[in-house]
Amino acid sequence: MPVRIRLSRGGAKKRPFYRIVVADSRRARDGRFLDQVGTYNPMLPKDSPDRVKIDLEKTKDWMLKGAQPSDRVTLFLSNLGVVEKPIITEKTKKHLPKKKAKEEAKEEAPAKAEAPTKEEAPAKEEAPAKEEAKEEAPAKKKAAENKTK
Repeated sequence: MPVRIRLSRGGAKKRPFYRIVVADSRRARDGRFLDQVGTYNPMLPKDSPDRVKIDLEKTKDWMLKGAQPSDRVTLFLSNLGVVEKPIITEKTKKHLPKKKAKEEAKEEAPAKAEAPTKEEAPAKEEAPAKEEAKEEAPAKKKAAENKTK
């Protein structure tokens, strides 16, 4: 019987809680299990000691009997120093831009640096307009005061 140490989900919708269980690998994820060896609560902060609780004696005993931990449980056990940390494979690079796109971006970068941006040009034109508005404001106030008198 192929036995795995894996997570069994519980908790409410959008509020996960997992039990770390020893179960037959052919059973359903949340189905019947042989033994519960710990809990995992991903809703707690990462530095919280209650986030992952594992009974190491039970876990080691099951591993000696031939139970294989799942990838996630292997990470938990490696953080506790029970097993070696698994090798993380290299990520694919399909999301990165291709050679042509990189070359085009390099060509466009110097052109953008030389030409003034749209934001800079209007800023220069607005400065004199603001100064004129400041000069007109006191004149308008004086005219308004004269009308009221």
